[in-house]
Parts: sequence; C-alpha cells; structure tokens
Amino acid sequence: MEFNFILSTIVFLPAVGAIIIALGRGLSPRGIKLAAALFTLLAFGLSLSAYFQFDSAPGGPLFQFREAASWLPSINSQYHLGVDGLSLPLVVLTTFLGIISVLISWKINLRPREYFAWLLLLETGILGVFTSLDLLLFFLFWEVELIPMYMLISIWGSGRKEYSATKFVVYTIFGSALMLVGMLALYASAGTFDIEALAGMNLATVHTVIPLAAIFFLIFMAFAIKLPVFPFHTWLPDAHTDAPTAVSVILAGVLLKMGGYGMIRISVTLFPTVAKEWAPLLVILAVGSVLYGAAVTLRQTDLKKLIAYSSVSHMGYVLLGIFALTQVSLTGAALQMVSHGVVTGLLFAMVGVVYDHSHLRDLSKLGGLARQMPVAAVVFSIAGMASLGLPGTSGFVAEFVTFVGSFTSKAFDGIQFYTILGVVGIAVTAGYILWMLQRTFYGPPQEKFAGVLDAGGVEKVAIFSFVVAIMLLGVYPAVVTGVLGAGIAPVVRLLGG
Repeated sequence: MEFNFILSTIVFLPAVGAIIIALGRGLSPRGIKLAAALFTLLAFGLSLSAYFQFDSAPGGPLFQFREAASWLPSINSQYHLGVDGLSLPLVVLTTFLGIISVLISWKINLRPREYFAWLLLLETGILGVFTSLDLLLFFLFWEVELIPMYMLISIWGSGRKEYSATKFVVYTIFGSALMLVGMLALYASAGTFDIEALAGMNLATVHTVIPLAAIFFLIFMAFAIKLPVFPFHTWLPDAHTDAPTAVSVILAGVLLKMGGYGMIRISVTLFPTVAKEWAPLLVILAVGSVLYGAAVTLRQTDLKKLIAYSSVSHMGYVLLGIFALTQVSLTGAALQMVSHGVVTGLLFAMVGVVYDHSHLRDLSKLGGLARQMPVAAVVFSIAGMASLGLPGTSGFVAEFVTFVGSFTSKAFDGIQFYTILGVVGIAVTAGYILWMLQRTFYGPPQEKFAGVLDAGGVEKVAIFSFVVAIMLLGVYPAVVTGVLGAGIAPVVRLLGG
C-alpha cells in the first residue's frame, strides 16, 4: 500500500462538494454556488501545488504522487493513481475549467442544487480518467462522466436537448462496450490491469486470446468516438449546440481530451508495434477530420455549432501528432490538447456571453455588437485569433510544434504530403473565424441591440482568466512543454525512438 493522498484529494474534492450540495438542505441558491466555487477552487489550488512539485528532470520518477491499494485482489486490480508529464497538465486544465465553469454558471437558477452537484461530479469523473493507472479503474471513471453529462444536457440544455443527450449516451456506451471487451481480452492475455506493468511487457510477444491488432482497435474505438474522429463525430455538434454554456466549456475543454489522452496512454504506449503498423490509416483519418471539420464549419450559421465543428478539425491535429509517432509530434499533440482546452473553452464562454445578453446565436441576425459589448468583442477576437493560430497565442505554438513533428516524422513514406494537407486547414480556419467575428461584432450598429449590456463582473473574471492562460502558453510555452516532454519521452522509447 502506497499513499500520499494528494491525487485522491484532487479527484474526490468535487465529488465531496457535490454530496454536500445535494444533501445540504439549508443552503440557499447563493450558498450552493459559493460551495461549488470553494470546492472547485480547492481542487485547482491542489493541482497547481502538485504541478509545481512535479520533478520533470531527466532520470526522475515516471509516475509521481502515487497512491496504490488493493481493490479487487481476486483479479489483480488495484486502486492505483499517479500522474506523469502527460497527465498532470490535463489535471490542472480540468480543475481550472472546473472553477471557471462554476463562475460561468452563476446565473443558473433552475434547480441549482442538482445542477452544481452534477457539474462537480462530472469533474471528478474526468479527473479520475487522467490519474488512473489501472485499466479497470480507468474504465470506471470513464463511465462516471456519462450520467452527469446526460442530466446536464437533458435538463439545463436547449433545443433538442433530450435527443442530443441521448445521442451522446448511445455513442459513449457503444465505444465503452468495445473498450471493455478489449480490456478484458488484454487481461485474459497478460493477467493484469496495471497500465505500468502492461507498458513494461512486449505485448507483441505475448500469446493473446484474439489478435493484438483487434485488441488495439477495440480500445481505440472508444477514444476515436470521444476525440472525436471523422466519421464518429456526429454526436458532438448536437451535444455542443444544445448543452448549457458551462457544459460546452467542459465538453470541449477536457471531455474530448479524454480521447487523445487515452490514445497516447493506452493505444500507443501499450501497443507500439500496432500503432506503427496502422499509422498511415490513422494519419489519413486525422487529415480527413481536419479538412472535413473545417469545410463543414464554413457552412454553419449557429455560433455554437460553428465552434463545435471547428473542434472536430482541431482534434484532427491531435490525431495527426499522435500517429506521426515522434517526440516532437507527440509533444505537439499533447500541447494542442491543452491549448484547445483553454481556447475553445473561451470561445464557448464568449458565445454564452453574447447569447445571454443578445438572446441570439444566429449569425444572420447578429451584427454591430462591438459598440454595445466592447469587452466581449475584444476577448472574443483574442479567442478567435488563438483558434486560427496567431503567433503569440497558445494556438500557434501547439499547431507549429505538431506540424514540425509530423513533417519530420519517418513513421511512413508520404507523411509529409498529409502534413501539408493538414496545414491547409489553418487557412480555412482563418476564413471561418474572421467571418464569424465580422458577422457578430462589426458592421453598422443595430437598433435592436441598443440596450444590450457588456460582460458582467463574474463573466469578466472567467473570460480574463482564459485570456491569461492563452497568452501565457503562447509567450512562454516552456511552462508546459518541459513537463509534457517528461511524459512523452518514455512513450517514444517504447516506439524505438
């Protein structure tokens, strides 16, 4: 048994807050919001503490802040938590978006007790995925986020909220079922659920109950759906469009990253030979996601749906970087996950600000809002520039590192051609981002928006926090890349790099 409790505290603090909110009948609506803010702020503070204590020096321990205890000894499964340079930045990102999502939800007055309880439970589920070092525990946390997401979309969403929530559940359960079969086949072959132990084995030499490539794709499908990869993406625009603003922030900011994280932590780390063999197909799917997502985004007139489809395109860069299979490309993919989390989180937060004040998301009916909402116009523009990769923002650094790593990769002949196709997506991104900003904020002021107010005090705290994160990562990316590199290096060694 090995425990220092910091990771368990970070993971379960939001769940404890959810229980207190759910059972604390004496709490007023304001008290509920303050309690949610307190527990998410404490989790964020602890995650920052762990981040600054993390040893990223070469030769240091791979997984740190370990916690291990016997859980299901009959099947050799443990309660085993730990973080490395790959997972710790995602933990910090999750707790950061947790507190921001509470602030964005400050105006929620419909059943606030249930809303904030589900929101905090969702955070615990995501944190558990990023810290689990046991496949069965990983799967359990993977499933925990399902019910909170369904409830948050179907009750507090808009439009076809029940349909969108159900579609999300169906896609997730389908992927989870395949992943569970793959994990059970892996356990039957290797006799353990321990991720670190499995990574130390050469599974290519282990006699598996089904072909190793079949196990790889059974597990990979769950990650491909979650990322999402074209053509498994169709749940995402509906879920984003109909979810409440804070849930869209969490969904785009970290829920999608569970897919990219799973690909690196499990698909590439445990199955390096299969990853190299199938890299050409997966890179083609990555470029297809980039170009398809960008092209479809150009046709959207709903602000939320536009940003949702842009996420399909940007997650294609993550897939490209992962299966270019180099130290630089994998670091770029991980950095893209962090950058996309804050950039697209801010984009959805700004859509929420615009909608809450103007009651419109239709680009054909918006326009001229810059005079009434100057702060919103400036911050939305910063988010847009980061999304299209303007130098000085996190988006530029993440995409540049990903493309350099992919272009110089020797994973297979012709990867340079696919990388160049992926770069084309940036030009399309610039087109739809600039068009969106022009249609929303610029042009002659409209009389119907004469009484529209700018972002309020709590909204400004949330959106300026995003701006600080975007600019910090853009100007000084080493604050993250050094830690990410420590987590990526062992994966590259397993690939023979």
